[in-house]
Amino acid sequence: MRKVIDLECDLPPDENGNPRKLEAATHPPGYGDPERLPPLEGHGFSNYARIFTRRGDGATGTEAEPERKSGMSIADFIGMMDRAGVEIGVLRAGNAIITDILAQYPDRFIGLASISPHDGMRGVRELVRLVEECGFSALRVSALYNMVPASDRRYYPLYAKCVELDIPVRIYTNMNYATDRPYDLGHPRHLDQIAMDFPELRIVAGLSGWPWVNEMVALLRRHPNFYCDTASHRPRYFGVTGSGWEQFLQFGNTLLQDKNHGRPILGSLRHPDGSGDRGIRRAPVEGAGA
Repeated sequence: MRKVIDLECDLPPDENGNPRKLEAATHPPGYGDPERLPPLEGHGFSNYARIFTRRGDGATGTEAEPERKSGMSIADFIGMMDRAGVEIGVLRAGNAIITDILAQYPDRFIGLASISPHDGMRGVRELVRLVEECGFSALRVSALYNMVPASDRRYYPLYAKCVELDIPVRIYTNMNYATDRPYDLGHPRHLDQIAMDFPELRIVAGLSGWPWVNEMVALLRRHPNFYCDTASHRPRYFGVTGSGWEQFLQFGNTLLQDKNHGRPILGSLRHPDGSGDRGIRRAPVEGAGA
């Protein structure tokens, strides 16, 4: 069986149905906007539900998702990973949640540390603690959630510490569908500036920068420590004409082979009900050696 590394290993809710996600946001004085009205229906992140409807064979794209289980144990979740051929899961959740899971299953998961760019050197010290004491292996940066582009100078102390700790950073690089924030927060141009300023930093462009695929390919050629993953994208669509992935496949099978270490499949095990492994099992795509 081919080895799989799941780059967005979303954990299921626990046995009581409590989500294993980032901790609820808290707003210290001077931050946040506590008096805002309830969000407009369908606006902002709610737009993702409209964009990503379930599409089966011959489906219209409007079918509801199948009913999911309320939750499962991590042991059961690892069993689902095994059935899908996922050898390692890269976790994105709250740091405390990831710490507990890494303590139990250090060989099955890689922890991404989430640090606010607003915390300055306190955040840098927390990153060091998570790596040296808790077994985290990388930094996670996502402008999708905090709307701070990855090239913002407030992240630079964290990038410098990543170089010192010899750990990579995975940066959200994709168009977002949340209609309450700019669509290009995850544009690859932000990563180009980081790679210029930190040539020793290993950068992973999470989600591969669609629809700016041509620019992503250019950056993969331009910077030797620049990589990407294809998490969250269905592999069966990569070879479809007009999907926007044509240049990615062409260069991935030719001039970018030096970026393809061990040829793992980089996918996403998304759904706790067991349906999430379908994207990985369908991973082979004609001409998609990348």
